Amino acid sequence: MMTPLEHLSRNGHLDKFFIDGQWVEPSGTAKGVVVNPSTEEVVARFPLGNSLDVDVAVAAARHAFAAWSRTTPEYRAGLLDRLQVMLEARGELMAQCLTVEMGAAIGYARSAQVPLAIQHVKAARDVLTAFPFVKQRGQTAITHEPIGVCALITPWNWPLYQITAKVSPALAAGCTVVLKPSELSPLNALLFAEAIEEAGFPAGVFNLVQGDGACVGASLASHPNVDMISITGSTRAGIAVAQAAAPTIKRVAQELGGKSPNVILPDADLDRAVSLGIAAAFRNLGQSCSAPTRMIVPRERLSEIE
Repeated sequence: MMTPLEHLSRNGHLDKFFIDGQWVEPSGTAKGVVVNPSTEEVVARFPLGNSLDVDVAVAAARHAFAAWSRTTPEYRAGLLDRLQVMLEARGELMAQCLTVEMGAAIGYARSAQVPLAIQHVKAARDVLTAFPFVKQRGQTAITHEPIGVCALITPWNWPLYQITAKVSPALAAGCTVVLKPSELSPLNALLFAEAIEEAGFPAGVFNLVQGDGACVGASLASHPNVDMISITGSTRAGIAVAQAAAPTIKRVAQELGGKSPNVILPDADLDRAVSLGIAAAFRNLGQSCSAPTRMIVPRERLSEIE
């Protein structure tokens, strides 16, 4: 079996963006590097986009929105079904890719990162088939409409999981998207774009531009033709996105940095609670915003836990 890098190189996708249904050359020459955390070895180089690439991608998404937003839920559900199949076919490639680019243990990538990511696609499809887009309230009808072009910025630590968590519901609702994955773990986004292409989504519905937050992220946040932006990342990045988005009054959804507390109640089974808490804190090598790395314990039982 080929490695993820061999696969992407063979397909000619490692140095391309996916815009308007095509694998395209970036407009600039800037490059980023992918570093394997376990070896600190540079394993890949990839293009960093700029505001020109963002303009092209947003224009493609805006053009595609007119037709995509009028498709039936049944049509979109069928494409999500095919996307799930294409992702499942790439499961091992994506797991190996996660290990190389962000350091997830291969067992955890196979058992959690990849299958949980695919579940987001299934969940979006399942909700879509039963979602009441029009609700009657007496003599009034409430209609749920797709908001438009969505810019989606995803983090490095759960790259594929966060991509599917954002892209799947947006596509299900009838929105078009421009994805900017983290420049620290960009490779799974290429595999995801391949799956989108093979699933048969119309051109411009999904667009991928690689790049850093200071350039591509800022361009997406401030772009007048982006209707909504969703970011999972640091508090610093969230502030920058909110500030850049404010002049165009676009919707902003943020999930920002933090660490969750693990509260141990006075009547807890300490042996079990502490063991499970430590295990939960260090799943995914501890690189999860929901990792319960702060253990809050009853003061009178502190000595037992220490």
